[in-house]
Amino acid sequence: MISYQEARQIISQHPFKPKAVSVAIEEAKGRVLAEDLIADRDFPPFDRVTMDGIAISFADFESGLRTFPIAETIGAGMPKKQLSISGQCVQIMTGAIMPDGVDTVIRYEDINIEGDTATINEEAIKHQQNVHFKGQDKQAGEVVVTKGTVLSPAELIVAASVGKSTLKVLELPKAAIITTGDELVDIDETPLEHQIRRSSNYGVLALLNSWGIEVNQFHLKDDKQLMLKEIESILSSYKLIVLTGGVSRGKFDYLPEVLDELGVEKHFHKVRQRPGKPFWFGTKGKENTVFALPGNPVSSFACANVYLKYWLELSLGQEESIQYAQLATDLSFPPNLTWFIECELTSTNIGTIKASPFKGNGSGDFANLSLADGFLILPEEQSEFKAGEVYPYIRYRN
Repeated sequence: MISYQEARQIISQHPFKPKAVSVAIEEAKGRVLAEDLIADRDFPPFDRVTMDGIAISFADFESGLRTFPIAETIGAGMPKKQLSISGQCVQIMTGAIMPDGVDTVIRYEDINIEGDTATINEEAIKHQQNVHFKGQDKQAGEVVVTKGTVLSPAELIVAASVGKSTLKVLELPKAAIITTGDELVDIDETPLEHQIRRSSNYGVLALLNSWGIEVNQFHLKDDKQLMLKEIESILSSYKLIVLTGGVSRGKFDYLPEVLDELGVEKHFHKVRQRPGKPFWFGTKGKENTVFALPGNPVSSFACANVYLKYWLELSLGQEESIQYAQLATDLSFPPNLTWFIECELTSTNIGTIKASPFKGNGSGDFANLSLADGFLILPEEQSEFKAGEVYPYIRYRN
């Protein structure tokens, strides 16, 4: 068996090479931008008023003038105006273009208006206050969002403002999830005494979907010849293959030899970790990446969170999404294994993330998954873990 660190290192040597594809802005959230977004004009494109009120010339205020005749009222969306008579003001609304002849905006809260005259009640007026000046944020031709950014709703606002109804993003691999085993039946079937419903694949499916990956699912019986035929076809149609189950050393665990016969190169099989020891990883040239996860629900879910997500982020040029938390209680774990332990994550009033672990009853105990928020990663070189010590964790619940 290899270590957790060795498994990560091997996986890091086999990223996929994403191409750039165009998607509608409505479909771009969470995708990785494959182009710089350039300002097509200044940000903002004009001297923009940021408060409802009146606009005056600050020179008039400095000269002692406090009462101003209102020349006109200007709203957002109106063409640029000009105030040509000194000593007057205009009523103006948020978002409007600042007229020529005035340079300072006083909000309604600081004035009184009687008829067509406005009187300023505030003495602490600053020159050019409440005006967002043309090009103050970005100038035409400048980069406003850089290539490689994960597109959140904030970046989509910017994209729309520069006229990008479609965006170039990195293409995600099309994925197939394959379950195997005669003991597994569909969700809507009633299992016999010797059967169980397929479940671990749905956790992996939800994870892949949450990362924006399109997935199709397949189930194969424990028949080697059938597996050879079906998996060969799947390899020709999907870049990412995720298998759940069938990678241990049981008499009917045919997958390792089937993958070998189909030309999938094994890079490792078995990792010193709990859960998920039988984890298998391989590639077929540069066309296919195969993650063969253990069949137990906790094992497959842990390996998908720990390794599949790492591979995806690495391939897309993103920083790894591992964070750190303080262990809330003492733990003892004698085996020389990396331990992915389910934990509840809470935030303290001093900004510390605390991880309270659930020990559970082995890799088949998936009930605790619904109570936990993520996996705390405890290193194999230790056997005693003390409250207050800090360790990395991977969150699977937002």
